[in-house]
Amino acid sequence: MVDGEKPAAASKEVRPGSVKPELDGQRVAIRGWVHEVRDLGSLVFVVLRDRSGLCQAVFSRKGADANLQAALDGLTRESAVRVWGVVKVAPQSRMGVEVRGDGLEVLARAVERLPYEVTGKVPASMTTRLDHRILDLRKPANTAIFLIADTLFDAIREYLRGEGFVEVRTPKIIATATEGGAALFKVDYFGREAYLAQSPQLYKEELVTVFDRVFEIGPFFRAEASHTRRHVSEFTSVDIEAAFMNYEDVMRVLEGMVVHVFKRVLDERRRELELLGVSLRPPRTPFKRITYDEALRELEELGYEKSWGGDLETPDLRYLAKRHTGFYFITHFPTAIKPFYIQPDPSNPSVSESFDLMYQWLELASGGTRISDPSLLRQRLTEQGLNPESFKHHVAVYDYGMPVHAGWGLGFERLLMVITRITNIREVILFPRDRFRLTP
Repeated sequence: MVDGEKPAAASKEVRPGSVKPELDGQRVAIRGWVHEVRDLGSLVFVVLRDRSGLCQAVFSRKGADANLQAALDGLTRESAVRVWGVVKVAPQSRMGVEVRGDGLEVLARAVERLPYEVTGKVPASMTTRLDHRILDLRKPANTAIFLIADTLFDAIREYLRGEGFVEVRTPKIIATATEGGAALFKVDYFGREAYLAQSPQLYKEELVTVFDRVFEIGPFFRAEASHTRRHVSEFTSVDIEAAFMNYEDVMRVLEGMVVHVFKRVLDERRRELELLGVSLRPPRTPFKRITYDEALRELEELGYEKSWGGDLETPDLRYLAKRHTGFYFITHFPTAIKPFYIQPDPSNPSVSESFDLMYQWLELASGGTRISDPSLLRQRLTEQGLNPESFKHHVAVYDYGMPVHAGWGLGFERLLMVITRITNIREVILFPRDRFRLTP
């Protein structure tokens, strides 16, 4: 036998989070990581952890064989172990139940001096946390964030498929800037200049002529120099595009998806929400809608001047958040500040059939009706200083029967921030990338 190993015969394999009073008297075997060790001499308390939660095992040195004694003496936090014992209800324990251990196998020993305190008892800076990200992710509250994220991914797919959308994958190495912006990462593509994709915009528009309704959940890249709590260089975007829909139709899809996601998280991740101290309630639909012009009037009423025609910047949105505490849409932005593919409002071409989904002051999604007229598309490219020749493959599709269509793109991590109440986007990305961080 190795390191105090006991035969596993007649032991029920359970996870740490499954050790409940209902198992009282049952013999169990548990695999996990050592979260904490308290050696009181005659008794050793070992807290085990995996993604399911924590449980406590108690070992008595009295009568323990040499192998078990040795395993307990050399036990280090974060070692991977297997424990055998009998579950006992223990009102005196903080967990209300414990395992009276009589066997311990060290499967993989961790070093004695860890660079990061996983229990969270010792505060650490964001830099330290991200430098030792794998250890940081083992902290139960941090693990909870990504278990919630897992439910989000599944709930988004479930909802969109239920609405008739087909999941697609588009290229992440592209020849032309999707929106004509400068915030692009250049790559050497076998001696040719290429870019990392900012969005799947042009591809998803083209694909509606094949599949009618498409969505993609994937990584995208922005070479923005900004270094804020809500900006990173690599992020996950949820994108949809639908034929025979306009901006109002896809707004309804978006708000319906958000409500569905909230309900799934409440159904499946209550333990994780409790770990994060989050009280969650599904929002009501329809979300409030205000136009860009109405937003400017509200800002004026709040004593904040904003000239017509400019985009709404963070200070503007913070003022608006004084009146809007939940989810709401801002619609009909000036056409001139929107990408070339956004449809101008036929009744007033100076504004567009566009929208942003906001949560308080945080922009979560942006979308609108797309231009379906090829001559107008070429005109808008020229108006924005773009060369239609650079977009010839995309423009050609408009000559093959491009219907009215609409869509949106939503920042997955920003929605996750709203649900988890996390204020720094780096905490909701497993391995964040920004202008200063390329490792680990």
